Amino acid sequence: MQQRLASHKTDRPSASELDWGMILILILLMLIGLYSLYFAILNGGKDASPLRAVIMQVAYWIAGAIMIAFIMHFDAFQLWRLAPILYGLCFVLLIAVLIFYNRALYVNAGAKSWIVIGPISIQPAEFVKPFYIVMLAKVVANHNRLYLTHQVESDWILLAKIAGCFLPIAFLIALQNDLGTLLVFMAITAGVIVVSGITWRILGPCFAAVGALGSLMIFLVASTIGRTILGAMGFQAYQFARIDAWLHPGQDTSNTGYQTYQNLKAIGSGQLFGSGFGNMRVFVPVRESDMIFSVMGESFGFVGGAFLIALYFFLIYRMIRATFKARNAFYAYISTGVIMMVLFHVFENVGMNIGLLPLTGIPLPFISQGGSSLVSNMIGVGLVMSMSYQQQSRTFNDTNDFNM
Repeated sequence: MQQRLASHKTDRPSASELDWGMILILILLMLIGLYSLYFAILNGGKDASPLRAVIMQVAYWIAGAIMIAFIMHFDAFQLWRLAPILYGLCFVLLIAVLIFYNRALYVNAGAKSWIVIGPISIQPAEFVKPFYIVMLAKVVANHNRLYLTHQVESDWILLAKIAGCFLPIAFLIALQNDLGTLLVFMAITAGVIVVSGITWRILGPCFAAVGALGSLMIFLVASTIGRTILGAMGFQAYQFARIDAWLHPGQDTSNTGYQTYQNLKAIGSGQLFGSGFGNMRVFVPVRESDMIFSVMGESFGFVGGAFLIALYFFLIYRMIRATFKARNAFYAYISTGVIMMVLFHVFENVGMNIGLLPLTGIPLPFISQGGSSLVSNMIGVGLVMSMSYQQQSRTFNDTNDFNM
């Protein structure tokens, strides 16, 4: 970036220029999350203290709020410069977890995804998500700056650049044996590809191929010979068990299907308006993580679940609104990545809670217990909020102001 700002305003951004609508939504999600976490653990049949879990979650919320306040002071130029550094940090985090992963959690969960430091469990791949989004946005924005019109030849070059950015990260996550997280990165990448301007003469056949591959995977997991092939390719027994629990939740309610079966019972018992505040009558194991949506479903029924989903859509709407106000391609790609990250988490988590999708271990954003996921999502929100916050004092010229 050799040229400076296209124009400046004399005033610094102020608190009045914050996106208070987005902040209000986050506060509501925080309150719902703390309520859900407390009663999920209280009725979880474990010795864990629900009050201690809530205090820890509040600490993570405070850490996330600090990250938002910090990130909002980075403008587009600073993020552009930081993108390669953040991308390099992705490799440091993903390689570190492969070396220092917690062996006990690996035995229980089957994934090398966590580093345990004292009482704190860290999932580095969660922090990689926003860092990867910034780098991916720079790759696409820089390519489109160099190629002002989209031709088939240049679009193939862009796809190659995106693949070069995605595949090393995907390889390291695959080594962790964490399919759920890998799916999130695929969703982020697919979202950015769609808005990058690549011609549908390329995207059409690509998405058709992905659809065909998905159909093939469904056939493989549903047949004995297919599972033999997938097992030889590295698929684990617990992954097949999750699929069986999804396809036949009532068939085996004593082993792998027990959690799914109990979760569906809890949500179904809520009916339209729920059983009431804190009135949890169905036991769901490990409810505070992947199955926390069932707390709202049981306590407040269909109305409560719909209200929570509506909050997510309002959050995404505010993100889209901030993107259009920014009128900056680099920001637009960052926003797209963050939106896809949040949207896929919500879609997958709610889908597996109501039996539409198999269990993948993907948490519900801002609601599920866990600091890594929460702070990662807050970083993503901070990136989007910085758009409107910084735009109040600066305007950018996409074509000339961003240079390698």
